[in-house]
Amino acid sequence: MSTTDLSSSNTSADNDLTDTLQQRVTEAVEKKQPLNLRGGASKEFIGFASTATTLDVSGHTGIVSYEPTELVITARGGTTLESLNATLTQHGQMLPFEPPAFSPAATLGGTIACALSGPARPYRGATRDYVLGCRVINGHAHALRFGGEVMKNVAGYDVTRLMTGAMGTLGLLLDTSLKVLPLPEQELTLITESTAAQAIEDMQSMAGLSQPVTASAFIDGRKYIRLSGANNAITAAAKTIGGEISSSQQVWSDLREHKLEFFNSDLPLWRISVPPLTPELPLSGKCLYDWAGMQRWLFSTDDPTVIRSAVESNGGHATLYRASATLKNNAGVFQQPEASIMQLHKRIKDEFDPHGIFNPGRMYTEF
Repeated sequence: MSTTDLSSSNTSADNDLTDTLQQRVTEAVEKKQPLNLRGGASKEFIGFASTATTLDVSGHTGIVSYEPTELVITARGGTTLESLNATLTQHGQMLPFEPPAFSPAATLGGTIACALSGPARPYRGATRDYVLGCRVINGHAHALRFGGEVMKNVAGYDVTRLMTGAMGTLGLLLDTSLKVLPLPEQELTLITESTAAQAIEDMQSMAGLSQPVTASAFIDGRKYIRLSGANNAITAAAKTIGGEISSSQQVWSDLREHKLEFFNSDLPLWRISVPPLTPELPLSGKCLYDWAGMQRWLFSTDDPTVIRSAVESNGGHATLYRASATLKNNAGVFQQPEASIMQLHKRIKDEFDPHGIFNPGRMYTEF
């Protein structure tokens, strides 16, 4: 078995860094001093702004172990996505959930904390589907390990998944073990002029077909379908599906990183999640359809209650993604869960962070 194991050479430095971070958390607990966990600060715009004392974790970097034949990599929270992707690419592998970076400084810890997934999400799975284990410092300043580092050892997996998407409110992510996948042999994109309604129907219809689709979107009157896999398979699929063939994959990276012309707007940006085949919503503004229409990016000046009502009536939820602090404070960032669910959130928060040290108010103003 070919294994790239960096743990022995980095153990001492890792222990020193862990001890330093534990000491900082211990001091914060003793002083009841809230902490704003910061890595590359690439996703600080998501959620509410923090006024807590910043704890910079970007120095906790490096790949702890990498087993290409086992399709597993473990890296520290401050490791940049850029360096992580570079290492994986050298071995012909990738992060299947295609996380957006939004900055060269983006870190693995911030990526897992925000649980963001790219265009492949409906076809390959979400971020939490690939998290095997993690090591965290909790609100008692204890370093704890959950889950495992290989597919056959995933005890504590549910707790690990809980950390994914908690936005740093439950603990400080020291390192994370991830399942990775081989890079596809070939990729191409099919482009077709379409209406939004037709694109939604077409994109969803492919879910039941044996086609190597790994991304689909509707952008400014055009439907985009990405095919990935063996050359023969995607060539045959392209003939069946039809459309203008493009070998460039720039549209997908630009979509993932919000670099498309569509995203050049100062209006409030909403991230809308809805069930499959949800029709166009009766909202003003401009809309981009990703994830076969299940994720929608909306620039709109409609009242937040109108937007959330329209989305909720279709079984979805809306997040105020980019907006002024005033609008976020008035409307809330995340759709408020039911009282029973909010109580569950609070109980989990109290269990992992009883003193409210980590990122207070980042997700909800209540904690």
